[in-house]
Amino acid sequence: MPKLQTPCDMIFFGALGDLTQRKLLPALYQLERAELLGDGTRIICLARNTDHASAMIQTRENLLKYIHQSELTEPVLERLTHRIQFMSLTFDQPAAYQGLADLLDSKPEHERVFYYATPASIYGQISANLHDAGCLNDACRVVLEKPIGNSLASSHQVNADVGRYFGESQIYRIDHYLGKETVQNLIALRFANNLFGTQWNQNHISHVEITVAEKVGIEGRWGYFDQAGQMRDMVQNHLLQLLCLVAMDPPADLSADSIRDEKVKVLKALKPITPELMGSHVVRGQYTSGSIDGKAVPGYLDEPDANTASSTETFVAIRAEVGNWRWAGVPFYLRTGKRLPEKLSQITIHFRQQPHYIFDPEQRQLANNKLIIKLQPDEGIALQILTKDQGLDKGMQLRKAPLQLSFSQAFGIERVPDAYERLLLEVMQGNQYLFVRRDEIEHAWKWCDQLLNQWQEMNEAPLPYDAGTWGPEAIDRLLATDGRVWHEHQ
Repeated sequence: MPKLQTPCDMIFFGALGDLTQRKLLPALYQLERAELLGDGTRIICLARNTDHASAMIQTRENLLKYIHQSELTEPVLERLTHRIQFMSLTFDQPAAYQGLADLLDSKPEHERVFYYATPASIYGQISANLHDAGCLNDACRVVLEKPIGNSLASSHQVNADVGRYFGESQIYRIDHYLGKETVQNLIALRFANNLFGTQWNQNHISHVEITVAEKVGIEGRWGYFDQAGQMRDMVQNHLLQLLCLVAMDPPADLSADSIRDEKVKVLKALKPITPELMGSHVVRGQYTSGSIDGKAVPGYLDEPDANTASSTETFVAIRAEVGNWRWAGVPFYLRTGKRLPEKLSQITIHFRQQPHYIFDPEQRQLANNKLIIKLQPDEGIALQILTKDQGLDKGMQLRKAPLQLSFSQAFGIERVPDAYERLLLEVMQGNQYLFVRRDEIEHAWKWCDQLLNQWQEMNEAPLPYDAGTWGPEAIDRLLATDGRVWHEHQ
């Protein structure tokens, strides 16, 4: 990708927070390392009650911590830190923004990107203060982190508050999963290869699994997570975005709106899960104490600062259906949780068996192909096929074998770029195709709200599961009623 020609001011609100320090500034380091940042580009970091010298000490320590040692060089680090300027700013005090306005006005030719790494509840207030201080212009952009609100109503309010000061073409709602190389490759895989394009429907696919598993617990974010839960934190954004990319029809072209138009159609077609289906289509869990990698870990209610009466879910599994021609009768099994056995983000496409089977009946359970799209930890694609086992004594005995594409090996690259590297570069270039449109967010909330509201009405505690397992036992019944098992159990 070519170097940015126009200098840019990247303005981070919440610059001493975990997201900026752990993900965003290391991503900018990698862009600096690749010499992709425009000459004169400034990184303006805003945080409460700070000063430049002490904040830079903390930032440098975190860069050394979060960037792999093999990728760290002092000249690159020096170039990046030379671009960074910290300013103390109390976000809810309008008068405090004048200093920022003066700094931005000193380089009027720079493009301006405001990144809100703060709670969504203050997005509107920050936008208003930026406007009143004269910090905004017609070309500036704003990046909004998820989750945008905690319901359809609150999401609508946040979007409306920001929309008073930014046009839709200026708003970049970020879902970092969309910046992953494998997710982008899903579009190429589907629409550039006739092999899959002609097979991508209910005639050839029996079901789809989408798994986003985390080994970690809440990592000290109790206050945030207990208000959100796994449904708001993961399903409403990451999992539904992945579902849309799997299920959407071919877009007219690769423009941002063409792709997002097709994703919205999928969200509109998601069948609501009625109260009668909650017991058979949805599993809600909360981890108890257990063991991860041989190390004892506490249960959710035993975490520091926990509310021991909390009924917040740390695990969700859903049997979803897309009610359109392409996917009629094809279930999408979604699951995500904390304190699971491994860190894994994966899409598994299960193809239907051949209509006439001529091999050993005892091996019939092997007789379906799978396309496995792994998003993390090792990004790549594998197609599971059946071949004849080798050997004179094997006859026509079948065996499973993968045709495997590992991005790092196939393309001879030392590292797969982090999603935030791609997304930061795209927003600086003004490309929206990897970002989420307002109607996508609101249709996703509408579907999730029905489940959240029904849980509230049912007033049932989430099912317990031991940390280090794949969730409550009920998740197996979610598939067993369809005569299926989860991929890793096969």
